[in-house]
Amino acid sequence: MAGMSFKHLLFIFASVIHVGTALAEKPNIIFILADDLGYREPGCYGQEKIKTPRIDQLAAQGMRFTRAYSGNAVCAPSRCVLMTGKHPGHATVRDNASVDPEGQHPLFAEDVTLAELLKTEGYSCGVFGKWGLGNMSSEGNPNRQGFDRFFGYNCQAHAHSYYPATLWSDGELFPLKNVPPVPGHEGFESGAAPSDPRSYDRFKGQDYAPDRIHEQAVKFLRENRERPFFLYYPSLIPHVALHIPDKELEPYLAMKWNDPPFTRESGRGYTPHFTPRAAYAAMISKLDTQVGEIVDLVAELGLSENTLIVFTSDNGATHLHEEVDVDFFKSVGELRGLKGELYEGGIRIPQIASWPGKISAGSESDRVTGFEDWLPTLLELVGAEAKTPKTIDGISFAATLRGEKQDPRSFLYREFPSYGGQQAVWFGQRWKGIRKDLKKKNVKPDLTVELYDLNADSSESEDVSAANPDVVAEIERLMKSERTVSGAFPFPALDRLAGE
Repeated sequence: MAGMSFKHLLFIFASVIHVGTALAEKPNIIFILADDLGYREPGCYGQEKIKTPRIDQLAAQGMRFTRAYSGNAVCAPSRCVLMTGKHPGHATVRDNASVDPEGQHPLFAEDVTLAELLKTEGYSCGVFGKWGLGNMSSEGNPNRQGFDRFFGYNCQAHAHSYYPATLWSDGELFPLKNVPPVPGHEGFESGAAPSDPRSYDRFKGQDYAPDRIHEQAVKFLRENRERPFFLYYPSLIPHVALHIPDKELEPYLAMKWNDPPFTRESGRGYTPHFTPRAAYAAMISKLDTQVGEIVDLVAELGLSENTLIVFTSDNGATHLHEEVDVDFFKSVGELRGLKGELYEGGIRIPQIASWPGKISAGSESDRVTGFEDWLPTLLELVGAEAKTPKTIDGISFAATLRGEKQDPRSFLYREFPSYGGQQAVWFGQRWKGIRKDLKKKNVKPDLTVELYDLNADSSESEDVSAANPDVVAEIERLMKSERTVSGAFPFPALDRLAGE
């Protein structure tokens, strides 16, 4: 520093202090994403059988959304919408699609993720749980998409077992003490009796992956307490298989529910369980406990007033009725549809945002929001609104979180090429148009739009398209204009329309 004046040195010192102060003032972000958690499965959304006291407490301390929608009806495309701010008509990943040697269709290098944008604002970014947007050798590797730290499952299929042999720790395999590992899809051994509880022991492991993932998430919080951080926590729970340690199962065994075993006699589905209702409830309560531990740690570190915590789900409750009794739990309540469907039950999700002093405790919003809205919302909340990419489809609802009046979203667009092929548009707060069976084998695509008035009919039981032709026409226009053709995820019925 020879030759520098005292005034110049003072300026540099003041600048460093300013930058450090600005970083310290930026809010921390914790985004907890449940896997296949139904709209009515937390207590604060009406659940009566499954205990979720910590999630309920988070809702009581913040804002509960009643018209929030995931990015899509299944895992990978939903997460792509969340990470990139682009709806399924423009997103890179539009369906679950496996690639070799493991993992799903990757994000591309040109995709700009929420983590990449937050890193430019000085954030330390970590993802703990299930990624599903590109394997470790691809451009979609989370460490190449803005995350400094990754621990968990890269591949969604690998995540079907909660007792695997390994997890990923950045680019290295992290061994677990499951010898042998527990399969995600397998039935009884020859000669095993489904009526004997001991026949189910082979589906129990020693090293529960969600515990190892949680430990690493907690470590990340402690290590980054002095700087702004983005903790993305895409939990495995409660996606089947029904794997839960026996000790955590005990409170629900005490309920004495009529709980016949899931035996996988059809040869389809995940692994058997002797008490599937109790297991499913215990898994959600396990997630609830982990949410509570994260909240408590934030308080212990003195970060509560500078930390936004979001809790939500990647899509609706599972459609695997034999394994998960969604009717018993009333998992989606009055809503129609389940995971894999663009009817409300498959895509309307619980969503909670808590930030003491910034978001009013006990507040509620019926604003229509989609996963693509989180990217611009979070950038606005951290003071980086100017960095929001112009090409995204998301609309910030930071004003709603602050309790300010905000114009409703004009529309929300979704498409999903699987489960028969579907397309949907939410038009304002009231209307929803949906097409289905657009890609069903041996069925000619029917482009007829079903129309529902969600204000009067949240169960989507009465098609009112005939009485509202002008609304249908506007929805059809959006269904055509709000998409680009994807070579990786062809959708012939809709791709043809794009060329007209």
